[in-house]
Amino acid sequence: MTDLNRRELVAATVGLGFAATAFEASAASRGRPPPSTAPGWGYGPFDSLRDYVAELDRRGLLIRIPRLDQDAYEATALMYRLIDQYGLYRTPAFLVEEVKIEGRWVRGPVLVNQYGHYHTEAVALGIEPVPGDGRATYRAAVARATELLQDGKFPTAACEEVSAANAPCKQVILAGDDIDLTKFAFIQSNPADAGRYVNTGSVFTRDPQGGGNFGTYRCQLKGPRLLGVNPEPGQSGWQMLMKMKERGETVARVSIVLGQDPITWLVSTSKIGMGNPDELQLVSGLRGRALPVVKSETNDILVPAHAEMVIEGEIPLDQPMQPEGPFGEMRGYMGRAKAENFWMNVTRVTHRREPWIVNQFTGVNRGSASATANMSSLRGLQGEAPNVTFAHTPSELPGFGFVSIRKEKPGDGMAVGEIMARRVGMAKIVIVVDDDIDVLDTLAVLHATGARWQPRGANKVLTGLRGHQLDPSLGDPDRTSKIVVDATRALPAEGGPAAWQQENRALLVAQAPDSFTRVDARWDKLVGKWLPPAA
Repeated sequence: MTDLNRRELVAATVGLGFAATAFEASAASRGRPPPSTAPGWGYGPFDSLRDYVAELDRRGLLIRIPRLDQDAYEATALMYRLIDQYGLYRTPAFLVEEVKIEGRWVRGPVLVNQYGHYHTEAVALGIEPVPGDGRATYRAAVARATELLQDGKFPTAACEEVSAANAPCKQVILAGDDIDLTKFAFIQSNPADAGRYVNTGSVFTRDPQGGGNFGTYRCQLKGPRLLGVNPEPGQSGWQMLMKMKERGETVARVSIVLGQDPITWLVSTSKIGMGNPDELQLVSGLRGRALPVVKSETNDILVPAHAEMVIEGEIPLDQPMQPEGPFGEMRGYMGRAKAENFWMNVTRVTHRREPWIVNQFTGVNRGSASATANMSSLRGLQGEAPNVTFAHTPSELPGFGFVSIRKEKPGDGMAVGEIMARRVGMAKIVIVVDDDIDVLDTLAVLHATGARWQPRGANKVLTGLRGHQLDPSLGDPDRTSKIVVDATRALPAEGGPAAWQQENRALLVAQAPDSFTRVDARWDKLVGKWLPPAA
């Protein structure tokens, strides 16, 4: 792919029916989704991925692209370039009608980054985004997720089982030699990956003694009817398969669901369903409306009826494991190749006519709406430290955790930082700031750290804590060291100044409150459509 500079990228995307200004466009002429009867939902919940994407399109949050040559990794490069131009939280989804794979053009479409833009947090939960303010939209989504709690827990509700005739995921049923997963538009995201991957599937497993579970694990495409299956050690799917193996069971029957509705995807990519014996009932509860489900063809697992595709198969537990990987992982580094990993014989594939394939450029774009999981983590922190006002693990800085507090006494910052370090496995570098700092604004957090933090006495290294399996720095895959940085304003008892200077911007807002309004009103005349020069 030609190395596009920023101006060329904008010109190219405009030529494909997209303009930068379309991010906030209302596109009212395209109609709007029907109102919901579910409490708290302004519209939706969406039964299908297609309905959700239609709403993104209506709001100007989708690019449609005729074709990309993935043998030349054009889709990967485009994802990087869009984020370079617009930032991780303002980049739209894109839908590619055809992709070139191993020398042939394969009909998709392939959908990418459907939960990337800040406004998708609200759209997925059926509430209106805050126009022009992504961080306010995210906070509104967190507030909406808080409303869903009932006595400190997310609600559950029964699903609605439908017949195969009424399940779009059963429109086409493939068995035996008719199954060939290599014919679908599953792509290789990175030239260093081990090959093509099914990397957005919800892997449904069921243990007769432990109940059901589904989670999102990468699955290497090894052949027409052969997949690698990679739950990381410690994840629920891995624990379930290992317990079955230890009991002497010979096979685990699995259904992998692709092209899920937003709420099923939310549960699949977070830990909010842990401890729930039926996570699909959690999906129904969060939706406020029963999730339509249908029985798999070769096992008793119920799956979302409006999914794009279901891959059914058997994971042998009495046979040697197979090599799998490497694969570009979520921290932006190449995940290690594994000498032994689970694998699956595919026995049935059911799908919609012309199924949509969703690809996650892992470690590049945001992969899921996170407001509900963020809220769940925040509630846990506030349960131990009521003075916590907000917390955030930024997608663009894996390994960092930011938390703001109402500081009341000496030692508050370090105490809260230690709680977050112990509770949040992803957070290896925990920065604690005062509650006047927006932890969704990474630059503001770093600015506060540079201005308010004194290294002597305001940091602490913790060892032997739970880490994140995909952290490339780990020697022990199960444990990590962490550091807490207390970047709150130090009180005099902590060695801080008797009085802290006020910030320049805060003084401007206080003493010239109309200044920003005046500039904003004349923005087009003052700045116009200026673009920054190419890097």
